Parts: sequence; structure tokens; C-alpha cells
Amino acid sequence: MTGRDFTAALKHYFGFDKFKGDQEAIIRNLMAGNDTFVLMPTGGGKSLCYQLPSLLMDGTAIVVSPLIALMKNQVDVINGLSEVDCLAHYLNSTLNRSAINQVERDVKQGRTKLLYVAPESLNKPDNLPFFQSFKISFIAIDEAHCISEWGHDFRPEYRNIRATLDSIAAARQEKRMPIIALTATATDKVRIDIKRNLGIPDAKEFKSSFNRPNLYYEVRQKQSDEDTDNQIIRFLNQHKGKSGIIYCLSRKKVEELSAKLRLNGFRAAPYHAGLDTEVRTQTQDDFLKENIDIIVATIAFGMGIDKPDVRFVIHYDIPKSLEGYYQETGRAGRDGGEGICLAFYSPKDLKKLEKFMENKGEAEKEIGRQLLQETKAYAESNVCRRKMLLHYFGEDYAPDNCHNCDNCKHPKKYIEASDALVCVLSAIQAVKEGFDQQYIIDFVRGRATDNIVRHNHNKLEEFGNGKAINNDNSNIWNPVIRQAMIAGFIRKDIEHYGLLKLTAAGKFYLKDPKPFSVVPDREFVDTDEGGEGGTSALDENLHKQLVGLRKDVARKHNLPPYVIFQDISLTQMATSYPQTLEELQQIQGVGHGKALKFGKPFVEFIKKYCEENNIQRADMMRVITIPNRSKRKLKIIELIDKRIPLEDIAQAQGIGYDDLLDDIESIVNSGMKVNIDYYINDDSVMDPDEVQDILDYYRESDTDDIDKAMDTVDIYDDEDGLTAEEKARLVLIKFLSEEGN
Repeated sequence: MTGRDFTAALKHYFGFDKFKGDQEAIIRNLMAGNDTFVLMPTGGGKSLCYQLPSLLMDGTAIVVSPLIALMKNQVDVINGLSEVDCLAHYLNSTLNRSAINQVERDVKQGRTKLLYVAPESLNKPDNLPFFQSFKISFIAIDEAHCISEWGHDFRPEYRNIRATLDSIAAARQEKRMPIIALTATATDKVRIDIKRNLGIPDAKEFKSSFNRPNLYYEVRQKQSDEDTDNQIIRFLNQHKGKSGIIYCLSRKKVEELSAKLRLNGFRAAPYHAGLDTEVRTQTQDDFLKENIDIIVATIAFGMGIDKPDVRFVIHYDIPKSLEGYYQETGRAGRDGGEGICLAFYSPKDLKKLEKFMENKGEAEKEIGRQLLQETKAYAESNVCRRKMLLHYFGEDYAPDNCHNCDNCKHPKKYIEASDALVCVLSAIQAVKEGFDQQYIIDFVRGRATDNIVRHNHNKLEEFGNGKAINNDNSNIWNPVIRQAMIAGFIRKDIEHYGLLKLTAAGKFYLKDPKPFSVVPDREFVDTDEGGEGGTSALDENLHKQLVGLRKDVARKHNLPPYVIFQDISLTQMATSYPQTLEELQQIQGVGHGKALKFGKPFVEFIKKYCEENNIQRADMMRVITIPNRSKRKLKIIELIDKRIPLEDIAQAQGIGYDDLLDDIESIVNSGMKVNIDYYINDDSVMDPDEVQDILDYYRESDTDDIDKAMDTVDIYDDEDGLTAEEKARLVLIKFLSEEGN
């Protein structure tokens, strides 16, 4: 086919006028029967490199893909190109026998050009006769990094692909089918590992630039979960209605955060491997169809997702590798538009990730530790983040300032470090280039560790040659080594445990040192988890005046003071000084309705008080929280909204009726409105006159004490029904919800 023919085919099937980057060269190489290796960043158009040739070649192309949800999405895209719905199929564990039979018929009849399979389905011995029964045009290995132990998403089942393909070819007495391996992220080590394991050492390589100029990178200190939640909500309020993904380390955090976002008015949904397949598939479809804006997910979500207008990717926890981080952030801004990549980091994150590796084998643990160190370096460095990322993937980025990351937008002062660099290079040379970064740092500091003593390196002339520098700046060594790598003086031998080696440029520098400046690392500190994200001292004078103001407001509205604001609400007001209705809603026990009803005189009073007393306060933001961070209470709210009888809710949650009322009271006291009229207005539950009598009492009372209510109002236990106490509590819930929230 000529170039014109290829372009015409591209236009015919996909509607594009021209190829992107190396796409045409890749397709030509594959159609010539050659093995092909494609390293192309997310959004670069990898899928088309095997989709178009599958439509042009004889036979059926097999695409090995790790994610079932991705298969469905890709199959729908290909079948949308034709009037028939069998141009593409997938074969995986979700299909029943009838569906599998239909797939096999379409493939054998030559109607299917593209067959997506999970590696487990390809390797399954029972499926071997089927794969041997039809002509295979080529094999595409998508997300090929999964085959490498050094990749960020290693899948052991990928290791068996080569043996299965050989069995298929042998049974058909054919030569090996050409293979195209595709990945969006791979270091040189991973690239070599992929080619070796797939048996394609001579595959022609096509490597695109990893630079995504439209992506903005930022790392923030993680103070606490509460603070991180608030920062994320503040960010989302600034990007209202935009599409994004938030990655969390644990399923629990995914559930908690997605629930909190929904309560705060965001269209968000959770996604993790613990959810049913149908739920995950529906969530993914809703995201693609813009029925929801935000996916809160573990790393189970996103591989191969074709959504071009994702505007932000947030990492709640620092990822375990830069490869994983790059691929996940690469899901932002695939259309070339805005893409914000925000990560939260605390040294504690690394400790958690290291703990997860405790049960792994020693080799896997060592690989994991090295990958974590690279992530740590990225998070803590003040160097251009784009420069660091591209260097990790073996690509040079010449500019000193990319103008699109936090470090470049807020550059730090460089310091002269040529003497420190000479110390480091001399140390690497002295220990025969046989040790890792931490060993070299200990060596130049003059720390006689057990390991250094064991190798007798404490007796070398160069041992401790950086003591004087260390005394002045003990934090200089990591940035010097990292930035020396970027400058090309040092290379890290990843395959051999991260040993530091001198490059030719490094050896020349030792002979003829030149000025060398580095920017120091950022200082991240461990912080205690939990809490309220910071506390302040109670302003007792303000608190006393707010109590008086509450009485005045209560008198004006003819309501008891406890209905206006609870004591805890006044305490928090006298601590954080809210000065707008929006800020007031951040106070415990103050919902939107209550703020509108009663809040204005309070925020005006507090604002005037701060001005008169010259009080400086921290910025506030409205965040609705799930009471006690309880998933059970969230479920109760959802069931009440569905008008489920309270007895049934208690049974469904596995709790007693009194415990249920405790939970509903807590929800209402937190400032949320809960409508239980459907329940208490049912004549079979409570007598309407009784409800009215109790309501009248609460309107006149200065206390919400239940015992006093029962002593004052004629309330009786019902036979086989509610007790007097339960009735009093239910009506109080109704009263507080309606009048106070």
C-alpha cells in the first residue's frame, strides 16, 4: 500500500486526515510481518497502531489486554465503524457459554477482524483448539509493561504469553505470528525485559517523546486526611463541573472520599476491585458519558480509558513508582487541553508502601524499594518536575524552567555545589562503582556503618571527604546526586540494585571541575493522622457574647436556643471566627438551611469582633462531612431518602432501633436535614394528635431533654409498637431537622 492508500484507509475507517507521529511507520512495519515495539505516552494514539492494520490484513488480530472493562470500550469503538456488530469481539470470563459460542462462530467465519482476550483466556488450555482453528494476522500485546517485574503493574500471567503463542503456531505448522508490543510507560530496564520475555529481541522500536507540555505537575505536603480532603474539595470548587480522577491507596479511602464528595455536591463515584463487575462497568460508562464528573479510584481504574477531556488527576497518596504515576497522570488532558496533576505526599506514605511489601520475595522487595526511592526523589526535589520525569524515562529535557510545574512556577534559590559533586564522584570511583546512593552518602559523610566497615572502605583516603560540607549542609547530598544524574555525570544501574556508576562526563569532571549549582530538596515532615486539621484556642470572651446573641436570636424566632445553634457550634465559632455564611457552614452542626435561617447576625457579629480586636484568622471553606466518617450513617441517609421504614433500616444495618435513632440524631445534629415525615405521619406508627402535642412542647421548651418531654406531655407506650421514649425522640428529630437545619 502507498502512503496515499494508508491515509485513505485512515480517513475511511476513523475519519482522520493524517497520522500522528510514528503511527504510519509503525503500521507499515507491522504489516510487513515484522515484530514491533511501541513506546508511546498516554494519548499518543497507540490503539490505532493495531486497530487499522487489523482491518486491512487477512485473518483476525488478537489483542491481549489486561482489563475487561477496557475491552468492552474498545470493541464498542471498532463496531461503531461498521453496520455489523461482529467486526470486533472480546473473549473473557464475563461471557456465558452462548456468547462464547457466538464469538467463536464469527471468528471462524472470518467476520471478526479484532479479537480482544484477557491473558488468562489466551493461556487457558481449553481455549487452545479455538485459537488454533483460525488465521491470525498478528498478535498485539497492549499494556506490555505488565510482563515485566520491573514494571509498575506486573501481571504474572503475562509471562506465559510467549509459550502459548508458540503452541498455537506449532499446531498450525506456521511460522511465528508477528507481535506488536505497546506501552505508555517503560524505562530501559522494562523495555529490555518486555522484548526478552516476548521473544522479540530484534523488534523495531518506535519511541515517542514523553513530554506532555499541557500537563501541570504539583506535589503538596499531606498534613492529615481531614486537611487533604478539604484541599481537594477546595480544588474541585475551583474546577466545578470538570472531569477528573482521584487515586487513593486503599478501597476504604476510595469509599469515604467519594461519599464525602457527593455530600458536598459533586457528581462522584467510587471504583475499586472490591465492587461488582457490573457496578464498575456502569461507573466507567457513566464517566465516559459524563453522567458523573469524578471517579475516586484505586489503580484498578483507568488503564486504557479513552476519555480525552479529563482535566485533572489527583493522587491522594504518593504512588509506588514513577511509571505508575506517569501513566495515571497521563490520563489528563489527552485532547491537548488543560491537565492538572496534583499529588499529596508525606514520608509516612513511603513507610506504608514499604510495609505492603513485607510478604514479598527478597528480589521483589528490592525492586519495590528502588522504585519507591525514585518516587521519593521526585516528590522531595525542587528541580523541574518535567525534567525529572523525562530523565527517569531516559529522555533529556533541556530547558531549566518548564513554566508548568510547581517547582518552576515558584523556583528556589540555587546553591554552589561543585565541591560536593567532586566528593561524590571521587567516592563512587573509590568504591569501584559497586554501591548505591545511600552507601555513597554515608561514605562522604564519614559514617562508619557496619556495611562500610565490612568492606574496609572506612580506611580509604576518600572516606569522610565531605565532612566539612556536611557540617554546613547535611541535606545537600541527595540533591547533588540526583541532579548530577540529570546532568549526565552519574548513571544508576537499575538492573544491579541501583549501583551508582560514573559516566565519561563524570570522569572528565573529576579532572576538570566546573561550577555546579543545585537546588536543595523540599523538607517534608511526618504529621499525625486524623484530628480536625489543626486546632486553635477558644476565645472565651467571644464565646460568652455568642451565647448571649443566641438567646436574642432564639427569642426573635420564638424558638429554644438549642434549636438555633448547639453548644459545640458556638465553641467552634469562637475558635475559627467564620465571617461569611459559606464559612459558617463549615462549623459542626451548621447546615445550609440553618446558616441561611440564623447565620447572618452571627457572622456579622464575629466579623465586627475580629476587626475591633485585630484578630487574624485562617481561611475557611465549607465542607460537609459524613458524621463520624461513618459509612453506616451514609447508608441510613440514603435509605431514609428512599422512604424505607425505620424498622427495616435498623434490620438491614444489623443494629437495634435505639441505635438507629442515635445515628439519625447524630446526623441531624451535624447540620444535615433528614425528612422522616413519611414514617411518623403514618397513622399505624404514631397518632397525629400525639405528634402535634410533642411538637408544641418542643417549641416552648428551653431544653431538648427527652425525660422532661415525657414528664410534661402525655405520651404512652403502644402495645407492640413504639415506646413513649421512641416517640419523643422521633418528634425531636423532626423538630430539629425542620427548624434548625
